[in-house]
This record gives sequence, C-alpha cells and structure tokens, in this order.
Amino acid sequence: MTDTIYYPHEVPPGQGEVIEVKPGILWMRLPLPLRLDHVNAYALDDGDSWTLVDTGFDTKKTRAVWHELLQGPLSGKPVKRLFVTHYHPDHIGLAGWFQTHFGVELITTRTSWLTARMLVLDEQPKATPETLLFYKRAGVVESLYEKKKQERPFNFCDVVAPMPQGYTRVQEGESITLGGRDWIIRMGNGHAAEHATLWSGDIVLGGDQLLPSISPNLGVYATEPAANPVLEWLEACNRLKKYALSNQLVLPGHKLPFRGLPLRLEQLIDNHVGALKRLLSHLELPHTAHECFLPLFKREIGEGEYGLALGETVAHLNYLYSADKVTRTLRSDGAYEYQSKTTS
Repeated sequence: MTDTIYYPHEVPPGQGEVIEVKPGILWMRLPLPLRLDHVNAYALDDGDSWTLVDTGFDTKKTRAVWHELLQGPLSGKPVKRLFVTHYHPDHIGLAGWFQTHFGVELITTRTSWLTARMLVLDEQPKATPETLLFYKRAGVVESLYEKKKQERPFNFCDVVAPMPQGYTRVQEGESITLGGRDWIIRMGNGHAAEHATLWSGDIVLGGDQLLPSISPNLGVYATEPAANPVLEWLEACNRLKKYALSNQLVLPGHKLPFRGLPLRLEQLIDNHVGALKRLLSHLELPHTAHECFLPLFKREIGEGEYGLALGETVAHLNYLYSADKVTRTLRSDGAYEYQSKTTS
C-alpha cells in the first residue's frame, strides 16, 4: 500500500476542453451551481463512436458546454452509449436529453433508473407532510421549520431532464466492454444505492463512491427515515478494498483523478468512524439531530448546506441507534432526543 495519494493531473480541463488520462479515455468537467462547483464526466473511445460516463445537471449552461464538447474534441463521431454511475442529478441530469436528442443507449443499474424516473415525475410545490415530520423529528428550529414549510422545495425535475422509457441494466460482477476495454461492475452503496463502479486493470471509474480529498454525502431523508447509509457505506468500502491497488488510476465523479486507492479507502472509512466517535461523545448529554452539526462537521453549517448536513447527521444517529449505542426519546415538541447509553 502506498502511503500517499498521488494526482497525475493537477489542473482540470477547462470548459469545453478534455484531457486524455489514458489512451482512449477523455476527462471533461461540467459546472454545478453549488458549493461543489463541478462534476466530472468521461468519454470512452469505441472506435466509431463514444461512450459517455455521467452528464451533469440539466441546465442551459451544462447543455451549452456539452454542445462545445460535441462540436469540438468529441466531433467526428457520434455518442452512442451513456453509462450513468448513480441516480443523483449531477450524474444523471442530462441522460434523458441524450436519449431523446441523440438516440443514445442508457446503461445503468435498475435502482438508479427506477429511482431517477420516479423522482423526475414527482414534482412537489411545497414540502410534503412526511418531509415536515422529518424536520420536526430532527429538531429543526421553529423559524427554519416555518420557512421550509412555506417555500417551494428542491425538486429532482428542476435539474433532471424528462427520462423516456428504456435502459440497459448492469449488475454486480458483470463484465461490460466500453472504449475497447473489458470492465467489471462492482457496486458501491451508502452514498447512493447500487452505485456502479467500473474496474479494468489499472484504471477504475469510481463515480462518487471513490472520491479524493472529500467524502461523499451519506444522507437520510423523509423517503426512508430509518435508513442506515453509514452502515452500507462502511460495508461497501471494506468490500471494495480487496480489489484496490496502489497503481490504479481512479477517475472520480468530483475533484482530480488519483492513485493510492487502498489508502484512500482506509481514509474514507476512518472519516466516518471518527465522526461516529465524536458524535457518541457529544451525546453524553441529550441532543437533537439539529444540535449535532458541530461535532460531526467541525464547523458551523449555513442555510445553503443545511439540508445535506441534516440528512448526514440523521444518518450517523441512525447508525448509532441501530447499533444500540444511543437511546432515542420523543420529546413533547415532536423532536427526537438522542443520548449515549453509557451515560443515560
């Protein structure tokens, strides 16, 4: 195992540009209107056509960047296939656009396709009763709760194009040929259910399962309030460790391509193990989820990050509660209060 993370390319591609990270594999970067301001996409050379990996949000700006790419470094042959690693909108946002306007074959997992197609059809003008109950149980302060109650929430369809029927399914352990290479599908979990990663010799397409320098969000939401994504994440990281080699070039969904995957997987595990220890110590006194941000994230959380932070906090609390490390008591105001069992 190497004791360092190595970045072969210290500067990402500019807008409408590509970097060839391996023969026949091009790295592209697409803008996001978020604190994390980009998502990576890749083009695999199939000889007479391209296979793309992930798409970015469905926005005018992202479509314009794709037009630049298709008329520039990708010109001369069509895009015939699109592989989507997971259903989050920054990865699947333009899948339907590519299917409808370019006739591409969409390749992804069944969970990703079903979830994305369900969510893109589920537009909500206001927070649902289930979401409001989730906020109440998490101890969201009254002023913010009332604001969430009145405002239009984020909807998947805001940044994901309509998705037509039809896709090609991939499953754990299958082999697929893309860009002249044979890849093995290995599923991640925790950040997104049935998150596909692709492994071919000394190169890995890691999506958001295998990121350098940041840890992907592990969130719980009103759709499945008892979910335990931290447990699923730790299981997936430990399972993928046996395939990880120091010389593999990992092409992630965000940040820079890197080598040193065995070490990085240990870091990704340790990040959440450490967070759980800090949280358990914090819960020597009873607290709601809203009151647990500082020990988890080691910084203040602003309103723009609040939703993701709350989901991740509940995820860590669910892990401790499922592991019988904490008690959970329903207060008279409707909020759950958690406390370490060693002191309760």
